[in-house]
Amino acid sequence: MTENPAARHYSEQQAGSLTTGDQLLLPDGERTAEIQHVEFEPDDFGTPAVVLANLTGGGTLRIAAGSTVKILDTTARVITVPDTTVQDIPVQDTTPDAVTQLTVAAQLPAEQPQHTGEAEIAPAAPAVVVPPLPAIPPAMSGPSAEELARIPAPQGTPEAVVEAAAEAHPDAVGVLLLADKLAKGINFKSGSCLKDLSDLAHELFITLKDPDGALTVADLLNVLPFDGNPGRWASVEASLAVSSFICRQDRQEERAEVYEKLLRLPENQETDPFKARMNAKVRQRSLNEPNLYDKEIFRSIDNSNHEAEREWRLLRLESLLFLRAHGGSETIGVGELQRRISNELEAVRA
Repeated sequence: MTENPAARHYSEQQAGSLTTGDQLLLPDGERTAEIQHVEFEPDDFGTPAVVLANLTGGGTLRIAAGSTVKILDTTARVITVPDTTVQDIPVQDTTPDAVTQLTVAAQLPAEQPQHTGEAEIAPAAPAVVVPPLPAIPPAMSGPSAEELARIPAPQGTPEAVVEAAAEAHPDAVGVLLLADKLAKGINFKSGSCLKDLSDLAHELFITLKDPDGALTVADLLNVLPFDGNPGRWASVEASLAVSSFICRQDRQEERAEVYEKLLRLPENQETDPFKARMNAKVRQRSLNEPNLYDKEIFRSIDNSNHEAEREWRLLRLESLLFLRAHGGSETIGVGELQRRISNELEAVRA
């Protein structure tokens, strides 16, 4: 028995729509390999640019997301026939049994029409071009340029914004300490700098009750795109959440919606349908069962450790603000969140 590669049917599709289990035609144009896992490598703007196809037999293919590739068409009917029924066809033995697989019309070999020339093979089905999947689902796209314009541009350099915040509160030790660290230079690729900016915005709003100053500092972070690093994004996420709450309290509903869209934007960048569904389930579970640090707060109260209690309450407040920016969850509604946030603000400001 032998294998006839020419009898295989292939369909064309965009590399961005490859999924696990696809039989991909390799670059040599002769062999195929099953895809075990598909990953996407984004460009600097967060858009999937390179497809990483991990193969079952080992190895990884890097393919541009917009490239057209060929995969084995498994919908065609395949019939295995002995060697003696095929003549004058180039063959390639790939297994000890050397099985020949020919894609033929739906009839038994004995019923096929007799020809004295070459063996007849049914013509290949026309190639199907699958359009590329959008990087972000249309239903949950990011804010438009017009919406982003609702976020004011900073007055001067980031260092100047931080300096102005410190000058407005010359007696606030927490603000001065953070401002001194940031005065050396703000690097938006540094996780520690992003954390200091986020902490400064929270200090201005929570401790000093300065929502305008907090928004001015937070907006330095709010316009940063998601770069795929969860550690750095956590600071941006916290900044967006507190900005959304401040604007909701100040009746700036449209501006708050922009912050909330930016906050949810990384959640909708997964282009693989299966991964997107799994991520949505995990995300919803985390929203329904948030960590509100109840045990830690009660333990601090029992030990009369007011400083530790305040630190745990600040973490709880951050979780509640994040939930509020998501519009609540299936277990905690917006009204209940507003009440809890007010309680925590009163507790940490006392």
